[in-house]
Amino acid sequence: MLSRFSSPSYSLPLPFRHSFKPFSSLSPSPSQPTSSPSPSSLSSSLPLFLRPLSHSTSLSSLLSFHHWAKAQSLSVPSLSSDLLRQLSWFLQDTTSPHPSQPSTVLLRTELDNLYTLWRERVEQRKPFQYIVGCEHWRDLVLVVQEGVLIPRPETEILVDLVQEVQGFGDGVWVDLGTGSGALAVAIGKLMDGDSTGRVLGTDVSPVAVEVARFNVQRYGLEGKVEIRQGAWFEPLEDMKGKIAGIVSNPPYIPTSDLPGLQPEVGWYEPKLALDGGKDGIDHLLSICEGLAVALKPGGFFAFETNGDKQSELLANHLSTGYKSLFQKVKMVSDYCGIKRFVTGYRL
Repeated sequence: MLSRFSSPSYSLPLPFRHSFKPFSSLSPSPSQPTSSPSPSSLSSSLPLFLRPLSHSTSLSSLLSFHHWAKAQSLSVPSLSSDLLRQLSWFLQDTTSPHPSQPSTVLLRTELDNLYTLWRERVEQRKPFQYIVGCEHWRDLVLVVQEGVLIPRPETEILVDLVQEVQGFGDGVWVDLGTGSGALAVAIGKLMDGDSTGRVLGTDVSPVAVEVARFNVQRYGLEGKVEIRQGAWFEPLEDMKGKIAGIVSNPPYIPTSDLPGLQPEVGWYEPKLALDGGKDGIDHLLSICEGLAVALKPGGFFAFETNGDKQSELLANHLSTGYKSLFQKVKMVSDYCGIKRFVTGYRL
């Protein structure tokens, strides 16, 4: 259930590859925003990957760290492959060659802190994304921090489903439970700058709202994407019957399954974003109830579920219990062939 990074894997510390420009370099790349908000826009410290290269160490000291961190990673055979790959990403996001001193390496934090952070990753199983402060998702580099769900690869499919809706760029879309703002930002980026479309993201968590707004600002989408605080449809009273489409990746894990999650998820990611109640469908049913009031006629919806059983139950619920309100209800599979999503249209 760990998220992926889209970055390549390298066998040597990336500071030695002078021609390589990581996503977190100070010069923009095609998938990187052209500007970053100030640190004051997050209550906690600026994410590690966005901090300035204001520290330095010797190349030999960094090599010593790399050898130590590699040994630490190999000490956990079940995770060593992932840890070694993440170690390369870690060095990519935190270091850079000195422009004029080959024996010196620039750092985004003190060398001692690199040791501390890697111990947290290996010994305490802290998610790598929380350590560096970002997740590479779709064509985005999203800021994440503890208290906010790390976006998963399969959730990218929701953006593809939106893009298939005719005229999606001219309507008002809503991302319920926006978390980091991944869906809201991705949909906003797809809209033409001259279109009338916009996106509203809602979340009950103050931390999520703050992080989502930070990501919206990083991508310069303040004119297209608005983040509102509140549970599900509560912040959308002014939008009843006006919404062209609704997407959501709500909490859908049954409460009894939470203790069995891998440590990176169960120990760190917010229970608020994971726990779907006894059968995992409490929030999904609430969303189904609100769709008819929120969507305008012809409006589209798509939400993520825990898999085949939940999708089948909810598709049947919408097709029978709400048959006079919705049409073209169907299930859509994820990359592994699991029926992960339920979609449909308001009559």
